[in-house]
Amino acid sequence: MKVIFLQDVKGSGKKGEVKNVADGYARNMLLPKGLAVEATSANMNRLEGQKASAQHKADVEKQTAQEAAAKLKGGKVIIKAKAGSNDRLFGSVTAAQVADAINEQFGIKTDKKKISLSTDIKSFGTYSAEVKLYQGVSEKIDVEVIEG
Repeated sequence: MKVIFLQDVKGSGKKGEVKNVADGYARNMLLPKGLAVEATSANMNRLEGQKASAQHKADVEKQTAQEAAAKLKGGKVIIKAKAGSNDRLFGSVTAAQVADAINEQFGIKTDKKKISLSTDIKSFGTYSAEVKLYQGVSEKIDVEVIEG
């Protein structure tokens, strides 16, 4: 029997895959548990629609990421920090603070996990950071730490 997998099934198939399986396995295991549906023409059309929708969503996300990268290109983020003697900061500037500054100064929401700092920022100055916006789309920015 030809089935469309709705979930990953170890040893049988992955989600969205169309495969021939034994009739008994399909009737007694896959179909009752909702792991797969029979590959009728209506279900095949629905699967194609879902794939097209997922591809369109990925294309839109990539386009948005490329637009954000164009905004960030050559940009500089300014962060104000307090310091003690010898211009050493109280603590350090973290990726979360850089993400907040990017959101505030450029209007681009980024996750702190997507920002990689070149070094630990523990004193005033200019540092470089890389912002990963989407798979294959990233941009380098400067982070300037000033007294505030």
